[in-house]
Amino acid sequence: MSILPHESTKVAKLDLSAGSIHTTLVDGQPHVILRPAIEALGLDWKNQHEKLKTRSWASVVQSTMQLPGDTQARVHSLAPVRTFLMLLATVNENRVKAETRPTLIAFQNETADAIEAYWTKGGAINERATDEQLDTLQQQIEERRIRRALGLVQLIAAMDDTVDPKWKRSRQLHHYAEAAGEIAEIAPEDRALLVEMYLKDRGLSKDERRSVRSSFGRRVSLAYEMQHGEKPKDSIGLVDGRERTVKSYTEADRPMFDKVWGEFYADRYPAQQRLGEAS
Repeated sequence: MSILPHESTKVAKLDLSAGSIHTTLVDGQPHVILRPAIEALGLDWKNQHEKLKTRSWASVVQSTMQLPGDTQARVHSLAPVRTFLMLLATVNENRVKAETRPTLIAFQNETADAIEAYWTKGGAINERATDEQLDTLQQQIEERRIRRALGLVQLIAAMDDTVDPKWKRSRQLHHYAEAAGEIAEIAPEDRALLVEMYLKDRGLSKDERRSVRSSFGRRVSLAYEMQHGEKPKDSIGLVDGRERTVKSYTEADRPMFDKVWGEFYADRYPAQQRLGEAS
């Protein structure tokens, strides 16, 4: 048995058709918090824990965490899903109390699928969930979406003056609207236009964008500076699926993008030239 260093750990309570399990990630791998699950079966925690210590297939670690509904952080024993399922396999369903037998069967049949769905797909919904349970889940998802959107508004507001104020305003409007379940009304000339977006509009493949975005971006930045007498400000944009600091432009700058494209890149990408004109 190993002891993990104390750290802030996310604990997820997953409801099954009977009973529930608490899970968390250890080095990116889902683990079951053992004691609540064992006690939910009406089994003696100490005996089962001692049994695990003697099994070659068992892997158990300890970590300090606070479970939902608890008032403080405590040391808990955790086991990867495989160890937990092996432990369940050693429990004879005919030797547990009748009232906990459905919980054991649910643990045996549903644990792996529920944990995989939650930690790899973002959530797990019991196919036998009641309408009331589904309504509660939907409300929780909605509240989380609103908190996330308003949190992004505050994060953007805290950005320093090097970030383009037009970009900040447009993104704040977008997330305010997101929190309200609406679509933001942003003037076309204030909508963000990033190099990556423009190259996608031109129909360039991912590899083609990688090969030209640096040189294209420098040329657009120089053209902007010559036209406005100052360098473009920074913003945050998605590049290859990651948020990165990029130069900020708006749709009002698209003619400048088109001019740079036509002068330096149109001959190299004739098919993409036609796609850009069609868009």
